[in-house]
Amino acid sequence: MEIDKNQLLRFTTAGSVDDGKSTLIGRLLYDSKSIFEDQLASIENTSKQKGIDGVDLALFTDGLKDEREQGITIDVAYRYFTTPKRKFIIADTPGHIQYTRNMVTGASTANAAVILIDARHGVIEQTKRHAFIASLLNIPHIIVCVNKMDLVDFKEEVFNDIRQQFEAFSSKLLIKDIRFIPISALLGDNVVNRSENMPWFQGSPMLSELENMHISSDTNKIDARFAVQTVLRPQREGFIDYRGYAGRIASGIYRVGDEITVLPSGFTSKIKSINAGEKEVREAFAPMSISMTLEDDIDISRGDMIVKTNNQPELLQEFDVMLCWLNNEQAKPRTKYTIQHTSNEQKAMIKDVVYKIDINTYDRDTDDKSLKMNDIARVKIRTTHRLMLDSYRDNRNTGSITLIDEATKETVAAGMLV
Repeated sequence: MEIDKNQLLRFTTAGSVDDGKSTLIGRLLYDSKSIFEDQLASIENTSKQKGIDGVDLALFTDGLKDEREQGITIDVAYRYFTTPKRKFIIADTPGHIQYTRNMVTGASTANAAVILIDARHGVIEQTKRHAFIASLLNIPHIIVCVNKMDLVDFKEEVFNDIRQQFEAFSSKLLIKDIRFIPISALLGDNVVNRSENMPWFQGSPMLSELENMHISSDTNKIDARFAVQTVLRPQREGFIDYRGYAGRIASGIYRVGDEITVLPSGFTSKIKSINAGEKEVREAFAPMSISMTLEDDIDISRGDMIVKTNNQPELLQEFDVMLCWLNNEQAKPRTKYTIQHTSNEQKAMIKDVVYKIDINTYDRDTDDKSLKMNDIARVKIRTTHRLMLDSYRDNRNTGSITLIDEATKETVAAGMLV
């Protein structure tokens, strides 16, 4: 199957401190010739000032001056590049344990995750945490890059041992596709070009894996979900009776003439027309932004969902989610939060912490009811009104929620419906 050259692939990188993520991304951009000449000249100059021969590849992601001066990388950095085969967005998430929340942010929309492992250290706590989060976020494809193979003399047995370590614990996780590549980001082995130092590895370099990864089947084309963001009532000539519903299709396909149901009201109608920008179309699909009109005049507002009559989500006011706590402040019992689900926003509270997960053993602790930063727990949530929900495993868009602190307006947690 040929890959669409305009198809966008989002991938996140994750690993522990000093595993070489910045160097890997720098090598990827450098060897694939995806760097502007002025940026390259600036980084070459900075590398000379630091007394480094050649180019310090890590500087391609350390974009902030303060970061460079302190020698650290912070927060989630997004990088965009294109090859003749595909377009890419990279979400680079730091390895510090206190920044695990950033992986949730960077990986939430990813098609693939690149998890780095230092060949000298093997699988450690952060490796397990990142793999667990990748599984929790239902990322379809995982590429495990065993980095710094040059520091273990490119030994095949070291790579095989780490592969076995990873497979031993990841067998408990719900990950569909895991690929393993031995690399040296510093020297460029198996990043863009095949390694001459590891002839024993018969697989493809990392960029080739990303370029040829099939992601079309990862999208939910069955469950049609369209959350209304705004109601269009243009007050100009020619649009007197126009009442359109605008938003982004979360999943599925909509066609003119389809029988639909509006939730939560339950009113039914048929699609009269669909507009994508200025153009009228006969059908639309995820993730297109559209406006549609219906054959009947129904009271619809922001936060309502238009679905196929024969395929509807659950309407729930109380439900369980796997919650990643992202805030520095601990969760307060019975506190009211703002819950955001698609375009629907309302009040909610955490009724109960059912159990917390030990990231190392995957054991469940039913006694500890606290929620601190980086904690991952199954919790019971109650909302003021019903939400239109799917299982996160079936639909990443309509199966996810965020909780927002009403006072500070900070996002304090992200949740996936179980």
